Amino acid sequence: MADEVLSQNEIDALLSAISSGEMDANELKEEENDKKVRVYDFKRALRFSKDQIRSISRIHDNFARLLSTYFSAQLRTYVHISVASVDQIPYEEFIRSIPSKTILNVYSVEPLDGRMIFEFNPNISYAMLDRMLGGKGTSVNKVDNLTEIETTLMSQLFENALENLQEAWSSVVEIDPILEDFEVNPQFLQLVSPNETVVVVSLDTTIGESTGMINICIPHVVLEPIIPKLSVHYWMQNDKKKERKPEEYESISKNIEGAKMDLSARLGESQITLEELMFLSENDTILLDQPIDDPLLLYVDDHPKFHVQPGKKKHKLAVQVIDEIQGGDPNDG
Repeated sequence: MADEVLSQNEIDALLSAISSGEMDANELKEEENDKKVRVYDFKRALRFSKDQIRSISRIHDNFARLLSTYFSAQLRTYVHISVASVDQIPYEEFIRSIPSKTILNVYSVEPLDGRMIFEFNPNISYAMLDRMLGGKGTSVNKVDNLTEIETTLMSQLFENALENLQEAWSSVVEIDPILEDFEVNPQFLQLVSPNETVVVVSLDTTIGESTGMINICIPHVVLEPIIPKLSVHYWMQNDKKKERKPEEYESISKNIEGAKMDLSARLGESQITLEELMFLSENDTILLDQPIDDPLLLYVDDHPKFHVQPGKKKHKLAVQVIDEIQGGDPNDG
């Protein structure tokens, strides 16, 4: 290991402390000879690097934004979801950390092995249910006596949200998430061994005036096949692969060329008062600001693009392009 370099001020302070007796040089030597020991808990084995955890956090940042939009549309109320934390802990610790009665959804994510758990805090779950049933979004904890209709409504809401999870993970792997189980007691869920490492993504959630957490538990067995794709190197290489090839540009250009646009040729404009408009009658004349000898303007999606002159073609009104407007206000002269 490289030696640590001290600044001149630190050297002066160290020499002053030794000379004044505040620090013993022999004690410094003893401390240097002591072995550096770091405690390692085998029950909390860290199987993901910080780089991989950051990648998972980035994926779920996108998922949180998509989920906010989805729930806002479904519940017609203010919804804000953001990533609060991403941790790797033993599965047993995750089960102990969530309420004894809560809303748990178990998803399979083919082609990946294993299953994921989404835990919706009761405050959030019942605020959603109240909104779906026409209420103001008040949260009432009644996990013990969910009716069959309430269970079906909540399951459908959570199941339809899976498209957002699929889109968020599409940058790494194409998954097909399917809701397999709906449970209220975490003790009945034993997806992996108690000491198995899981990644827990906690989403801070606000629905109307109710707040709570959505916790996503992803076992190591689910992420193991795609761990190499969670590194920064993969993301950088993936970005390079996304660079457009010439044939792709040509294909995009052809598609754009076939896009339809609104064209309008304007004979002129005029301003009148509301009183004048109310008293208009047959054979009244409105003076336009367009001189009869000047070309008309052809607008493309409300933007002036060409100078044209009016006429007829095959018994239909038409305009003939005279020149193109090269930018700026065509009336400036």
